[in-house]
Amino acid sequence: MSILNVILSPDKLLVAVDTLAEDVITGGHSSAAKLLLIPQHNLVMATRGSAQFFLRLYELSLQASFRADFTMEQLMAELGLVIEQLWPNYVAAAERAGIPRDQLHTEIVLGGWSPKNGRMMATAYAKSANGERVIAQALEGGLASPGDPLRGRPASFEMTAVLEVGRLQAVYLNQASGRLVAGGRLLAALLQRDDLHLRDLGRL
Repeated sequence: MSILNVILSPDKLLVAVDTLAEDVITGGHSSAAKLLLIPQHNLVMATRGSAQFFLRLYELSLQASFRADFTMEQLMAELGLVIEQLWPNYVAAAERAGIPRDQLHTEIVLGGWSPKNGRMMATAYAKSANGERVIAQALEGGLASPGDPLRGRPASFEMTAVLEVGRLQAVYLNQASGRLVAGGRLLAALLQRDDLHLRDLGRL
């Protein structure tokens, strides 16, 4: 249970995540990189769910980004298939470690500037251990995970508003879970056509 927020317009993309990580076996907390960049193509990948699965997916995406014919559109098209290919091994490793199946889930967002389309684009992917295939959805205005505490609240690129939203979500998630599942600091990547900024917005 983490925070993953996306705000998307034709010329700007903002992705925000919290940094709290929990070891599913020991319950210990640490700080995690849930948002990583492919800077030479002005792309960002972020996650809500399994950090280990995300890191493997990012590694393969980063390797693909070195290809001479690389495009964001091709990576977006291939990413769902890669998730499907990696998932059985992840589930098997998690089961060997004694991790309950209901904790095996991931949400991934890939987004950035598309030279082909002349605008920002982003796609969200979701996969769990329920046996269903990965869900891939092109984003229009963005997404908020969790969205319940933000109903009726307009999206804003202002960093103070992004941090306030994150704090509302952290309180909601922690109260709903009865324990600390979201927190740490809120990191935000702001992408424009020729700019990529990573900001630490503060403690949640």
